[in-house]
Amino acid sequence: MSEPTIEQLKAFYDLCVRVSNLLQTIELTRYDTRSQRIVVLIGQTILVEILSNGEEIM
Repeated sequence: MSEPTIEQLKAFYDLCVRVSNLLQTIELTRYDTRSQRIVVLIGQTILVEILSNGEEIM
């Protein structure tokens, strides 16, 4: 079973801090083992994917 990389976890933490500073809610978080990406749903419409190198895709 694969796990998120350190870069992904750091990016995820930074994203959570930025989202909470904007008083937005994180509705869903998931680690997709097939694509090895962290997927985050912010509010009802913003979807962010964090790649294994820590890069964020909106």
